[in-house]
Parts: sequence; C-alpha cells; structure tokens
Amino acid sequence: MSDDLLRYDLMIEAALRDVVRETLSTVAQSGLPGEHHFYITFLTNFPGVEIPDYLRKQYPDEMTIVLQYQFFGMKLEDDCLHVTLSFNNVKERMVVPIEAITTFADPSVNFALQFQSGVSEEGDDDDEDAPANAEGGDGKDKPPSGEKRGEVISLDMFRKK
Repeated sequence: MSDDLLRYDLMIEAALRDVVRETLSTVAQSGLPGEHHFYITFLTNFPGVEIPDYLRKQYPDEMTIVLQYQFFGMKLEDDCLHVTLSFNNVKERMVVPIEAITTFADPSVNFALQFQSGVSEEGDDDDEDAPANAEGGDGKDKPPSGEKRGEVISLDMFRKK
C-alpha cells in the first residue's frame, strides 16, 4: 500500500518552483518592476551550475546572489537561470538550474520560498549563504533587527517521516 501514496510534498514543491520560473521569466523579459529584487540561494555543487572557480572555492556548498541593480543578460533557458553579475567590477556569467535553488526571496514584498529537494536534512548555519559581494546587491537592505520579515514556507511539515 505504501506504493500508492501520493507525494503531495513533491507536488507542492514542483508548483512552487513554477512560481520561481514564472517570476524569473517575467523579469528576464520585462525587467524588475518597482522595488522588487531577489535573493536567490543555490547549491554550488548541483549538476549544471556554472560559476567561476574562485566563487565555487569561496562558496563550496551554497551561495546567495542578489538580483537588484546590476545584473545583465538575464534569461531563463533549459530550466536554468542565466545571468551576468559583477563581482569586484568583473562581470561573471552564471548558470543556475531552477532545481539548484534552495531559497528564493523578494524582500520588497516579504515573500520567500525555501526548497528542500536535493538538500541534506543536516543544514549548517555557516555564513556561506550570505549574499555574495556582487554589485547586484550587497545585503544592505536586510531588515533591521526586530522588523517583521516575510514568512518562509518550509515543506518539512508535509513530509512523511
């Protein structure tokens, strides 16, 4: 009977990844509207991720990029985000599969999604997921301590243990 279980957790996660896909596709075509901007955390060792070697060494597990002011050539292709960001005044092309994304947030509207697929249950709280020092954003727009932040939707509560 266990083979007949519907995996709602996986269906919900797939639907939420579609939200990320649609959002990135819209922004790639029309640009960021208003004050919208994104923090995107992804697994740097996920198959298909293309980042410069020095960034992979600096962020061996996870990296957060900020898409706000200076990002170039953004497109969604083959289920991957393609974007160029500036790191210390050097433009670097990056490719991030949608499936590699672990967190997608738009602080301007207190919206955040957290994904668990492909991530081990043993998360560590290193600062490795702090935003990278790209000119696209520098993490300065984090809410002050005590300010209400958007709620992160975690799919763990739907998972059968």
